[in-house]
Amino acid sequence: MGQDRGKYDFYIGLTLAISSSIFIGGSFILKKKGLLRLAKKGSMRAGQGGHAYLKEWLWWAGLLSMGVGEAANFAAYAFAPATLVTPLGALSVLVSAILSSYFLTERLNLHGKIGCLLSVLGSTVMVIHAPQEEEVEHLEEMSSKLLDPGFLVFATLVVIVALILIFIVGPRHGQTNILVYITICSVIGALSVSCVKGLGITIKGLFAGEHVFRHPLSWILIVSLITCVSTQINYLNKALDIFNTSLVTPIYYVFFTTSVLSCSAILFKEWQHMGTDDIIGTFSGFLTIIVGIFLLHAFKDVNLTLANLHVSVRKDERAAANGVASHSTYEMFENEITNQTQDGSFDLHSDNVSRRNGTVAVL
Repeated sequence: MGQDRGKYDFYIGLTLAISSSIFIGGSFILKKKGLLRLAKKGSMRAGQGGHAYLKEWLWWAGLLSMGVGEAANFAAYAFAPATLVTPLGALSVLVSAILSSYFLTERLNLHGKIGCLLSVLGSTVMVIHAPQEEEVEHLEEMSSKLLDPGFLVFATLVVIVALILIFIVGPRHGQTNILVYITICSVIGALSVSCVKGLGITIKGLFAGEHVFRHPLSWILIVSLITCVSTQINYLNKALDIFNTSLVTPIYYVFFTTSVLSCSAILFKEWQHMGTDDIIGTFSGFLTIIVGIFLLHAFKDVNLTLANLHVSVRKDERAAANGVASHSTYEMFENEITNQTQDGSFDLHSDNVSRRNGTVAVL
C-alpha cells in the first residue's frame, strides 16, 4: 500500500512539474514583451531601477503565468523530491526558446535547437538517476534538519554571497555581466526551495488535521519564502530587461539547478543513498545540460540553419572538386558579420560587446 501511494505521489509530482515548466516558460515571453513595450514608450527601464512595468498588463499576465507555474511547482515539491522536480525545469528553457523565436523574433539557430534537445535529454537522465531524499513528514523533523550544522553553514554562505552581489558587485557590474543578477536569483532560489518543501509538509499536516500553524517554523518558512521570492522576481526582471531572453533562461536554469541540488543534498543527505551508477548518471545528465546551454550561448550570433548548412556543404564540395580553396561555414558567417560594420552596424570583434534586448551593441 505504501509503495502504491509512493508511485501515486510520484506521478502527481511529475505532472505538476511538467505543467509548471510550461507556464513558467511562457511567463518569460509575456514579461519580456511587456518590458519591450515600455522601452518603446520611453519609460525608465527595470534594469535602471524603474518600476513602470507595474502599469503594463502584459507584464502582469507574465507574472500571473509565472504564479500559476510556481504554484504547480510548489505543489510538485510536496509530492516528489526536489531532485525530481528541479531538473524538469529544463523544459521551461525549451518552451521559452521556442516561443521567443516566434513572438520576440529572437533567432533560434541550429545550435540553439540542438542545445534545447540536449537540455531535455540531460534532464531526463538526471530524473532517472535522481537520488531519493530522506522521508520528512512532520515539521519537527524538518526543523531538526534545518538546524543541522551542515545546512546552517550552507545557508550562511548563501546569504553572505547574495548580500555581496546585491550591494557591492551588482551596482558596478550588473548592467554588463549577465551572471551577476542570475547568480543572485539562483543562490536565493536554493533557500526558497527549502522553504517550499517545508511549507508542503505544513500543508499536508494541515489537511491531516494537525495544528501546524502553532509551530513557529510554519511562520518562519512563510516569511522567508516571501522574502526570497520577492528578491528573485526583482533581479530576474532586471536580467530579462538587459539581456537576451534565450540567454537568461538557460543560464538561470543551470545556476538555479546547481544551487537547489546542492542545497537538497545537504539538507536531506541524499548522497548517502546513491549508488555509483546513479552518481555517474546524475553527473552525466547535468554535464549534458551544460553542453546544451553552451551551444545556446556560444553560437547565438551564428546564422546557421539546416538550409544554409546544406548549401554551404555543396559549395565546399564544388570548390574542392575544382581545386579551389574554400572557406569553412563559420568563416563565411564571420566574414558576413564583419562586413556589416562597413555600413555602420555592429562588429562582433570588438572587445566590449553587450547583449541588450536581443541585439548586439558596441559599448
